[in-house]
Amino acid sequence: MDEGNERLLLSDEQGEVEEEGLRQRIWKENKKLWIVAGPAIFTRFSTFGVSFITQAFIGHVGRIELAAYALVFTVLTRFANGVLLGMASALETLCGQTFGAKEYHMLGIYLQRSWIILLCCTIFLLPIYVFTAPILRFLGQAEDIAAMAGTISLWIIPIIFSFVFSFTFQMYLQSQSKNLIISYLAAFSLGLHITLSWFTVFKLSMGVAGAMISMILAMWIPIFGQFAFVLGGGCPDTWKGFSMCALSDLWPIIKLSLSSGAMLCLELWYNTILILLTGHMKNAEVAIDALAIWFLVCSRVRVRVANELGSGSAKAAKFSIIFVVATSSSIGLVLFCVFMLVRGRVAYLFTDNVEVVREVDNLSPLLSFSILLNSIQPVLSGVAIGAGWQSVVAYVNITCYYAIGIPLGVLLGYLIGFQVKGIWIGMLLGTFVQTVVLIFITLRTDWDKQVVLAKARVKKWTVGTSEENNETARLS
Repeated sequence: MDEGNERLLLSDEQGEVEEEGLRQRIWKENKKLWIVAGPAIFTRFSTFGVSFITQAFIGHVGRIELAAYALVFTVLTRFANGVLLGMASALETLCGQTFGAKEYHMLGIYLQRSWIILLCCTIFLLPIYVFTAPILRFLGQAEDIAAMAGTISLWIIPIIFSFVFSFTFQMYLQSQSKNLIISYLAAFSLGLHITLSWFTVFKLSMGVAGAMISMILAMWIPIFGQFAFVLGGGCPDTWKGFSMCALSDLWPIIKLSLSSGAMLCLELWYNTILILLTGHMKNAEVAIDALAIWFLVCSRVRVRVANELGSGSAKAAKFSIIFVVATSSSIGLVLFCVFMLVRGRVAYLFTDNVEVVREVDNLSPLLSFSILLNSIQPVLSGVAIGAGWQSVVAYVNITCYYAIGIPLGVLLGYLIGFQVKGIWIGMLLGTFVQTVVLIFITLRTDWDKQVVLAKARVKKWTVGTSEENNETARLS
C-alpha cells in the first residue's frame, strides 16, 4: 500500500514538473514572440494607417479620385509591394538563420546585398507607373478613373523607392529583436501624416496632390531615422560599415529573392485580380471603392522559426509554430466577431456615398470569413519563409490560387451571376485549399533535417570576419 502511494506521489510530482515546464515554455515563447511581433504589428499598422488615412482624405475629395486611388494602391502599389516585400523576405530567412547561428557580421552584408538587388528591381518596375493610364485603359477600366490613376501613380514612384529601405531595415532589425525603433519612428510619421493631410487637403485645398505629398513624407521620414540608428551604432555587432563584400556572391541571394518574390507576389496579386475583375462589372466605381475599403481593413512567426533553425533547435521551432498558430487563430476569431458586428459602418470613414456603404455592408460577411481564414494562412507562409521553402510554396500558390480560386471566382461571378460575391467566394475557396496544403506540409516536415539545411546554408554563404573587415576598411 505504501509503495503504491509513493508511486502515485512520484507520478503527481512529475506531472506537476511537466506542467510547470510547459507553462514556462509558453511564457518564454510568448515573450519572444511579442518582443518581435509587437513592434512589427504596430509598424505594419502604422504603415497601413498612412495608406488608410490617405484614402480617407482622398475619398472626401471625390468619388473618381477615391476609385482611382483604390486602383493604384490595390493594383499597382500591391504589385510593387509584392515584388519588393517578397524579395526582401529572402533577407528575413538569411538574417534570421545567420543570427541564430551567431554569424553576426554577415547581417550587415546581407542588408547591403538586398539594397543592391531591390534598387535594381525597382528601377525595372518604373515604366509601369509612368504608363499607368494606358495600361488601365487596355485592361478595360473606365476612362476617367484611368486618367486620374495615371496622375496618382506618378506620385507613388517615391513611395515605391521607400519600400526598398523600409522592408529591408525591418527584416534586418526584426531578426535581432531590435525593431522597437521602427515602431517609434512609424508612430511619429503617422501623427505627422494626419496633421499634414488635413492641412494640405482642407486648409490649402490641394486635393490629391496635398494628400500624396503628405504620404511621401510619412514614408521617408522613418527611413532616415532607421539609417541614423543603424549607421550611428545601434547595431554594433551586425553593422560593421559599408563593405565591398556586398558586391560579391550576389547570385545565391538573387535566386532566393526571386523565389521569395514569386511566393509572395502570387499571394498578393491574388486579391489584385479580384479588383481588376470587379472593374469590368456594372457600377464598377462603387464595387471598386467597396472592395478597396475592405482590403485595407483586412500581417512574427518566421523570425522565430529562422532563429531556432539557425541555432540548431528543431524542437523550439516546432513549439514556436504551434504557439503562434494558436495565438493567431484566437485573434482571428475575435476580429471575425468584431467585423460581423461592425459591417458597413466602417465605410463612413472613407466615403459619404450611400451606395458604396451599402455595397460594403453587403460584402462584410465575406470579409469576416477572409479575416478568420487569413489568421492561419499568413502564419504558415511565415513558417515557409523562416525555413527557406519559398520555391515550394510558390508552386502551391500557383495551383491553389490560379488553377482553383480564380477559375471558380470567374465561374461564380460571371457565368452564374453572383457578381463580386461570386468572385470573392471562389477566391476564398482557393485560399482554403492553400491553407490545408500548407498545414499538411508543415505537419509532414522533418525539422531536424531543416536544422541541418539551415546550418549548411549559413556556412556556405558566410564571409570570414577578417576578410569582411579588410573589405570594410577599403571603403572607410
